[in-house]
Amino acid sequence: MRAALATTAALAASLACSCVAHAGPGLIVGVDDDTIKWLSRPNGIVAVNRDLGIDALRVSLDWKRGETRPTRLQQIYLHRIALAVAMKERVVLAVYGRPSQAPVTPLQRGQYCGFLVHVLKRIPAIEDVVIWNEVNNPMFWQAGPAAYEALLARCWDALHGLRPSVNVISSTAPHQDPGSFVARLGAAYRASGRTRPIIDTFGHNAYPENSSEPPWAMHATASIDEGDYARLIMLLGTAFAGTAQPLPGTGSTTIWYLEDGFQTRPPDRLRRHYGGKESERLVVGVQDQGGRLGAAVLLAYCQPAVGAFFNFELLDEHKLRGWQSGLLYSTGQQKPAYEAFKRAIAAVHDRTVDCAKVLPAPTSP
Repeated sequence: MRAALATTAALAASLACSCVAHAGPGLIVGVDDDTIKWLSRPNGIVAVNRDLGIDALRVSLDWKRGETRPTRLQQIYLHRIALAVAMKERVVLAVYGRPSQAPVTPLQRGQYCGFLVHVLKRIPAIEDVVIWNEVNNPMFWQAGPAAYEALLARCWDALHGLRPSVNVISSTAPHQDPGSFVARLGAAYRASGRTRPIIDTFGHNAYPENSSEPPWAMHATASIDEGDYARLIMLLGTAFAGTAQPLPGTGSTTIWYLEDGFQTRPPDRLRRHYGGKESERLVVGVQDQGGRLGAAVLLAYCQPAVGAFFNFELLDEHKLRGWQSGLLYSTGQQKPAYEAFKRAIAAVHDRTVDCAKVLPAPTSP
């Protein structure tokens, strides 16, 4: 164990350095948005994504206990998703539901993983699957780390049995003590005696403490945001070092920031298109969103074990109690952040990011 911890510390130190350009094959930059599910044809959304230059679109699908095949409504959604896939859109599929519907028994785990297999048979071009959502957040999962480890193991076997190339992605939230959850997840994995992985990609949502906070801010609390990358690397290493589970930065295993975003207040001219009361006190002006979002993309690029960054979302939600971190207003008009995000993606694709010059030194809030 002492040797494993020493290896973990060395790995964390080497990966924490963001003074050189991204050493991997490049950063996937995407958005989280379900709009294509609600449109009869995805052409407009696909056109916007192409203009932005995004690499992937994460779409969610609701699941309830007992479902082994898509319902009629889910079939409609999957048909629309398939149309986007046919247009060369890379879709990352996240399947989850309310915590009361979480698959926590062997029967339920078999139903859930079988559902995923059925969907991937139906749309073979989908290779990326997120297993549930924010499992350390009681809003989505209340069954604990051991139950999640069992679900990951069952789905990893089922999906890799279908196609070895499938990318099985976990999901944790930034502000509900993810470190403790990951530690107990690793302990459950070790206790299981499993000799195969359970995760291909470690998914983590990297929202800041509030939208006015810079993406590189580090925290002394239990939160793990984007600026706490070195601590996340250390925690994952401590949890899984010496097991059959590959760590981020080894082989093809990486961390994906599945969600990040900076909420804006709507300008007065568009206020009538938004309803209700804002749920966050420290939202930013639309002119400030682009700078923070662009910096967040570049920071992710300069973190060597990070393989993807997704902005939540493409289109603002109409209700202010939801999220207004989109690149488009709820009316479909471009926000100033649209062009900033587009420039950041272009810099990532062109590999012109100089991490030693572009990124400020990390500071505590």
